[in-house]
Amino acid sequence: MATVGIGLAGAGNVGGALARRLIEDREAIREKTGLDLELRRVAVRDATRDRGIPASLITTDPLSLVADEGVDVVVELMGGTGVAAELVVSALRAGKPVVSANKELVAARGPELIGIAAGAGVPFLFEAAVGGGIPIIAPLMESLAGEPIRRVMGIVNGTTNYMLTAMSETGAGYASVLAEAQALGYAEADPTADVSGMDAASKAVILAGLAFGRWVSPSLVHREGIDRLTPEDFAAAARLGCTIKLLAVAEDTPGGVVVRVHPTMIPLSHPLASVRGATNAIYIEGAAVGQLLFSGPGAGGMPTATSVLGDTISAARAILAPSVGAPPLQVESADPGDFGSLETQWCLRIEVTDAPGVLSQIAGVFGSLGVSIKSVRQDGRGDSATLLIVTHAAPEAAQAKAHRELVGLSCVREVASAIRLEGDEG
Repeated sequence: MATVGIGLAGAGNVGGALARRLIEDREAIREKTGLDLELRRVAVRDATRDRGIPASLITTDPLSLVADEGVDVVVELMGGTGVAAELVVSALRAGKPVVSANKELVAARGPELIGIAAGAGVPFLFEAAVGGGIPIIAPLMESLAGEPIRRVMGIVNGTTNYMLTAMSETGAGYASVLAEAQALGYAEADPTADVSGMDAASKAVILAGLAFGRWVSPSLVHREGIDRLTPEDFAAAARLGCTIKLLAVAEDTPGGVVVRVHPTMIPLSHPLASVRGATNAIYIEGAAVGQLLFSGPGAGGMPTATSVLGDTISAARAILAPSVGAPPLQVESADPGDFGSLETQWCLRIEVTDAPGVLSQIAGVFGSLGVSIKSVRQDGRGDSATLLIVTHAAPEAAQAKAHRELVGLSCVREVASAIRLEGDEG
């Protein structure tokens, strides 16, 4: 039985878990797969820290994994787009398969890296870059490769889903659930990448690229975070038979691929509505296959390491049994479609002075822009009246302009929130 040498760059939460799996489960992996995977080199920033990894394997030079003849497969778990990118490119060009969980790097340079790997005739695998422990990359690249996919929509950030679940179920505010998430280890000390939607945007770009073959720059993704959501928003959603999730949505339109991340009201009957806590879920709509839901742990050391290990086994198989076959999915960089022309549905919570003619003024703004009102609900009277308005689907640009014009009406004290909907409310 041939032995495949593994070089690991990064031994943090996921890398440390993978190292333990490779060392402690080596015999079990060998018995199940027929592959002998040997961890031969581990690159870390601080060689003095005890990680439970034999000191003889430790190096502080990630690029040494490429030059090391004992390393057959390079696993990049460093993160970032600096040294990590240099390592990935160098390894691929040297003819070594690369496994990565680096969503930021894959999102930013996916077509380039896939092209380099194809040119070198080696795999570039990144299953763990989107769904953690959820298998989603391989299904998109293999099982669904011939499927005309219409839309991919998902909860792809465990931190924000944990927070939104808590806000929905307890009525707590944003600040308190963030503090709780940090105390439990679900949120980083600096949670910006998660709560702003940046993390989800990177994952959405990858999903869109594999689903539609066109790769949009992460900087061009429409992105809104969760930091402005309030308990009143969740109460309004409940009145409509909905809950609120941070969704990453990618869809193929006649004008191009549109990728967006923002808080969204979804009906309680929708499959994504019941996805609680730090769980992730990805919902795919295909013309032939219909609707598919992939759900599971989207983060965490061991679940993510499981996906990385699966990719590592696939890379090892490619080394031991090379084949000349068709290239992977064809992807190319592309400008995004026009988000403004995409039809969206909104729910607006508006604080108004309850007086004759107020509703007609508000309806006039929507009507002048071709946006039809689906329903209006009012709470309170006098100076404390609140309108909950749900629109019919209309171009996003018109919905956004209506929002801006409502703010300028004298009868409107505040547009407290404006949240998009997916599907009809209850």
